[in-house]
Amino acid sequence: MSMEKKETMADYESELEKSFRKIKEGDMIEGIVIGVSEDEVILDLKYYTQGVIKGEDVSGDPNFSILNNIREGDSIEAMVVSLDDGHGNIRLSRKEASMKKGWEMLKEYMEEEKRFSVKVNGKVKGGVVTYVEGIRGFIPASHIGLYYVEDLDSYVGKSLDVQVIDVDEEKKRLVLSAKALAKEREQEERNHRISMMVPGTNMEGIVESMMPYGAFIKLKNGLSGLVHISQMSMKRIGSPSEVVKIGDKVKVKVLNTNNNKISLSMKALEEASETEEDSGQTFQYKSEGGATLSLGDLISKLNIQ
Repeated sequence: MSMEKKETMADYESELEKSFRKIKEGDMIEGIVIGVSEDEVILDLKYYTQGVIKGEDVSGDPNFSILNNIREGDSIEAMVVSLDDGHGNIRLSRKEASMKKGWEMLKEYMEEEKRFSVKVNGKVKGGVVTYVEGIRGFIPASHIGLYYVEDLDSYVGKSLDVQVIDVDEEKKRLVLSAKALAKEREQEERNHRISMMVPGTNMEGIVESMMPYGAFIKLKNGLSGLVHISQMSMKRIGSPSEVVKIGDKVKVKVLNTNNNKISLSMKALEEASETEEDSGQTFQYKSEGGATLSLGDLISKLNIQ
């Protein structure tokens, strides 16, 4: 006896409902890719007719390739451009759908200060351009890295981690920045190098700037540290300029690296030097006749019976 299930009208209810639904221009609809060529993508919309996306309506990104990026079976969301493309199909635009969603997404990215990666597509006056969800974005030369970038060609084709700093859908303006993230990476690297420094280490450096509270020393490892005025001399001083001037080469001792700040001391080396001198002094005996003998010489000359 056959146990095959008999199909009923209820089994087709969902499909029938979709096929008779009203579709109008501007609607966002989803379909399954059933055909791909260099010039167009054909979608099954579960409707009485198919959807067609022409090549120019697939993506706003000039690097997007239909044959490389779209496969049969893919699910694609697109916007209805026309109910009849001249051949009885519904004309759709994936580009418009992506941009509509993209602008909303980018607004959220800006609010959340979200970080994401983009590929630089080319250079223009004052910066470089990239694409995010098919939307053209601009990265000013002053926001490509920590400092203003003159050689823009060297960044074409590279990937950058960026944040949205300005987004305006009405004016079709999207401005991105890699500067803040580059600054964070530099700070992380600097903090790591500071953490590797050992308190008590003697180093050399150049006085690069002075403040009323002390002098900043550029060390040979490229890092900078502060010699507080209280650590500049064993003598009481009122200003760092009494001890050093900008450009002076100085020797310092690393006191600590608390809170990723390098505290240095010149006084510690001065104290250490004085201690060494004190411990190395030879006791001198001065005779009444003016001859001076060391204690060692005096003992050696005594004839102890």
